[in-house]
Amino acid sequence: MAAVPMRLVPLVSSPCSSRPAVQLPPSGITADLNLSRSFRGSASRFRCFAGQTDFFTRLGRLIREKAKNDVEKIFSGFSKTRENLAVIDELLLYWNLADTDRVLDELEEALLVSDFGPKISMKIVDSLRDDILAGKLKSGNEIKEALKKSVLNLLTGKGGKTELQLGFRKPAVIMVVGVNGGGKTTSLGKLARRLKNEGVKVLMAAGDTFRAAASEQLEVWAERTGSEIVTAEGDKVKAPLVLSQAVKKGKEQGYGVVLCDTSGRLHTNYSLMEELVSCKKAVAKVIPGAPNEILLVLDGTTGLNMLPQAREFNEVVGVTGLILTKLDGSARGGCVVSVVDELGIPVKFIGVGEGADDLQPFDAEAFVNAIFS
Repeated sequence: MAAVPMRLVPLVSSPCSSRPAVQLPPSGITADLNLSRSFRGSASRFRCFAGQTDFFTRLGRLIREKAKNDVEKIFSGFSKTRENLAVIDELLLYWNLADTDRVLDELEEALLVSDFGPKISMKIVDSLRDDILAGKLKSGNEIKEALKKSVLNLLTGKGGKTELQLGFRKPAVIMVVGVNGGGKTTSLGKLARRLKNEGVKVLMAAGDTFRAAASEQLEVWAERTGSEIVTAEGDKVKAPLVLSQAVKKGKEQGYGVVLCDTSGRLHTNYSLMEELVSCKKAVAKVIPGAPNEILLVLDGTTGLNMLPQAREFNEVVGVTGLILTKLDGSARGGCVVSVVDELGIPVKFIGVGEGADDLQPFDAEAFVNAIFS
């Protein structure tokens, strides 16, 4: 099969520069992972070369550690959920044993309003009722702590590892999928920024070949983050070919991570969903076992309606992690718990704002503290 016309755009402007990218010959791209001067200060303590097999293990640990330092952003991002759950403190402040049924009924309603879902809300409340009647919980403070522990157990018991699982070979390949308008391309750009800030050499693949402005949008993010990008030239180029060319380029030129964008699609459109299978196979032909991660972007403002989407995408391509976006607006954060409980797929990142640094690694304990503070 003839190679599809592609263009590799090495971007040498700073992440915040608005100047157009400078075209460089292929020889200008180094094959190692030496950190550029721009990032040397923040990432010098884990300088890593292609021969070091623990690179991605250390990267995952560092990102997880930084998530604990970003609690303030997570805290502010769940202000809406916190408002909905504030009634719980009022209910428990004057709790007494004789009033248990009324208090728990109102507590269950507060959880439902925050999109915890009927099944989970009932499970939590029934557990609290049993412990109260058994004499294990004797004050409002104890009930609240038991509530927080119950939610935390739901997130950690089924969700599995929330850090990125990128294997041991370079490049690691991450494919990002989702419906139209969920924030897929933006999330990919923000993820690139986080990886670049940790000294990773990132290559983007503009695999959204349906939306006219998708490549241009991703190029903007490539310039902002100092990443390179592979795009297709022509209107008839298919996404699987774009991704396979990009992964091949990443393999040949020593990139750390290849981020593969895909076209947004409704989960009910069978033919478009099948294209994702082709994308996955095309990547695997270049690097057996790839992609390392298939991240599904879900719009937090849709609440529990995101569950049918997640089920379908998971059935078709096998989703390995979730990115929940738009949790800073009208979203009700309980949907995080519902998705994990229903599907057993870990939430790996959450979007808590519109800023470039507002894609935060998901930390279950920080999340629970943020919504029940």
